[in-house]
Amino acid sequence: MGKPTGFLEIERQDRRYTKPEIRLQSYHEFTEPLAPEALKGQASRCMDCGIPFCHNGCPVNNMIPDWNNLVYKDQFQNALTVLHSTNNFPEFTGRICPAPCETSCTLNIDDSPVTIKTIECAIVDRGWDEGWIVPLAASHRTGKIVAVIGSGPAGMACSQQLARAGHSVTLFEKNDRIGGLLRYGIPDFKMEKHLIDRRVEQMEAEGVEFRPGTEIGVDIGIEALMEQFDAVVLSGGAEAPRDLDIPSRGADGIHFAMDFLTQQNKRDAGDDETTAAPNGTISAKGKHVVVIGGGDTGSDCIGTSARQGAASITQIEIMPKPPARENKPLVWPDWPNKLRSSHAHDEGVARDWSVLTKDAIIENGLVTTLDCTRVEFVSEGGRMQMKEVAGSDFQLKADLVLLAMGFLGPRKNALLEQAGVELDQRGNVAANTLEYRTSRDKLFAAGDMRRGQSLVVWAIREGRQCARSVDRFLMGKTTLPR
Repeated sequence: MGKPTGFLEIERQDRRYTKPEIRLQSYHEFTEPLAPEALKGQASRCMDCGIPFCHNGCPVNNMIPDWNNLVYKDQFQNALTVLHSTNNFPEFTGRICPAPCETSCTLNIDDSPVTIKTIECAIVDRGWDEGWIVPLAASHRTGKIVAVIGSGPAGMACSQQLARAGHSVTLFEKNDRIGGLLRYGIPDFKMEKHLIDRRVEQMEAEGVEFRPGTEIGVDIGIEALMEQFDAVVLSGGAEAPRDLDIPSRGADGIHFAMDFLTQQNKRDAGDDETTAAPNGTISAKGKHVVVIGGGDTGSDCIGTSARQGAASITQIEIMPKPPARENKPLVWPDWPNKLRSSHAHDEGVARDWSVLTKDAIIENGLVTTLDCTRVEFVSEGGRMQMKEVAGSDFQLKADLVLLAMGFLGPRKNALLEQAGVELDQRGNVAANTLEYRTSRDKLFAAGDMRRGQSLVVWAIREGRQCARSVDRFLMGKTTLPR
C-alpha cells in the first residue's frame, strides 16, 4: 500500500477532455493526461484491499494494487512489467475500456473510485516514450505452426502469446489493415491507429506473420488451412449487426453504424473516397442525424457526425431511461445499470428513451422523417412485455439514420459454413472457457466470435486464455499464464 491515508487526503481526479469547440475540429485524441505529481497522488488513493474487488471487476485480472503502489513510488518500469503480465495491450484498454475495475473499486461505494484506467494508460504510454517496450522473441522454436483468423484484440493477443511460446503464427485478416474493430470501428478521436501499428511492428519482430487482405473461406478455404497448420483459431468477432425491422428499411439514408464509422476511419488513414466508400459516401454534413441505439457504438456515431458537421443529432433508445445513480448496497461491486454519458454527449446531441421506430417517410427515395412512438414495459405472466403507449406517436426529422443497435454474433459466412462447427443458442461458435475448443479437432475459438458482442478487455482475456489452451494442445503442457 503506497500511502495508507491517501484515499482520505486526496480527492479523485481524472483526465480531462479538450473543450468541445476545439476537439470537434479534428479526429485526433483529445484526452489530456494527468501531470506526474497528480498521477502519483491518484495512485496513492488505492487502499490495497485485503480482497481486491478490482481484480474481479477486471476481466484480465490486472494486478491493480501492485502497479498503483509502484506508480506511487515512481517505479514505472516495474509497474509496466506487472501491467503487461496480464494485459498485452494496455494502451488499448486504457483508452476504450469502460473500466469495470473502477466500478468494483471499494472507493466506488461513495462514488470516488481510484482512477485505475488513467493510471494504466499513463504506465504504458510512458513505457513507449521511454523505449521500455521491445519485442520479446521466444528463446526457442517449437516447430509448430498456428493460424489465427481475425486480427482484432482477441486475435492479436492470441497470436502474440503463441509466438512468445515459440510457435510460428500466421494472423489472417480479411480487411486491408490489421486491427479488426479497433481499426475500423473505434473512431480515431478515441484511439489513434498508430497505437495498433506499433504493436504490429513489435509482433512482427516476435515472429508473427500478418496476412491482411485475405478472407478465409473465400481466398483460402478452411480445409486447406486445417491441413497446413497444426492448430487454427477463430477470432473473427461478432460482426452481424441487428437490423431495423420497418417497411421502409431499404430507403437511401438508413445505414448500419459500422458502415458509417469504417468510412471515416479509412479517410483518416488517407484512403481516397473510392477506397473509403466503394458503395457510396455516407456523410452527416448538413444533415439531421438520428442514431438508433444507446451504447458505445451509438456514442461513436454521435462524435463522428458532430465532426462531419451534422445540422442536428438525436439519439434514441428503445429501453427506458436508466436511473442516474445505482443502488450501491444492491449491486456493488458488480456492473450496474445506470445512466452513462460519454464525451460525445457533450458535443451536441438530444437524447430520448422508450422510443420505438415504426417506419420512415421517404421522398424521392431518400429518408426524410422517422415515425416513432413511445413504449413501456409491463409485467405479464411474470415476464416483461413491451407495449406501445396509446396516442404517443411523434415524428423525428431525419436525413441520415444510423443503426447502432448491437450485434447478433458472427456473420454466417463462407468461413463458418466451411468450418462446420457447432453454434450455441445465440449463434456464436460453441466452445467453453477452459479449453476454447470447437466441435472440430484442431479448431479453437475466442473473443466475440465465441462469447458474442463484448468489451475489448474481454477479447484480450479470451485471446490469452485460448493461446494457453492451444499451447497445451500442441505441446502437452504450457507455461503461458491463464
